[in-house]
Amino acid sequence: MPLPFLTADRAFDDSDDPADAGGGALPHIDQDRWRRPYRPGPWRVAGGALLLLLASYMLFAAMIIALAGAMPGAGLCMAAATAVIVGAVRLVRAGAWVSAQGLRRAGVFSTTTVPWAELAEVRTVQQPVKWLGLPRTVQGQALVATPVSGEPLRPLVTDHDADFLGRLEAFDMATDAVEAWAAEYRTDEHRS
Repeated sequence: MPLPFLTADRAFDDSDDPADAGGGALPHIDQDRWRRPYRPGPWRVAGGALLLLLASYMLFAAMIIALAGAMPGAGLCMAAATAVIVGAVRLVRAGAWVSAQGLRRAGVFSTTTVPWAELAEVRTVQQPVKWLGLPRTVQGQALVATPVSGEPLRPLVTDHDADFLGRLEAFDMATDAVEAWAAEYRTDEHRS
């Protein structure tokens, strides 16, 4: 039983129309849109899912508290659940993002955007990195961006973060993609 809605390449799935056998044109890729050049890792998705599960329990508790007649308590519980939902969304959106405008490092609590023209280099280095963002450090690889001002940013991604722990091949592909974006758009900026 084929499930074409579950495949990423559903535009190229077999169709009943023989005229559509060539596959059709590829969709236009908007270079000005911010995109993450890799998929969120299983640790990041699991953390977001657990936070959303916690938020659902909090919302259910708010409903029970509201039915009991304690509206200030229900409001406080709703506000806490909203904060947990916002945290889950921020957790899943954290990582390196690229567009024609520049490079963005989105964290859970802050986001830093640097235009391509202000970047001196983007490269992968060997250095101590945090394991799953915890205080414990291990030797690993990190993708770092150094602005022209010389003050390096925090690592964009590491091979031990929530996106790439145990997925070294995915880390290599993601860092290659970000480095390629940097090489293309930094040279375009210098030509202009």
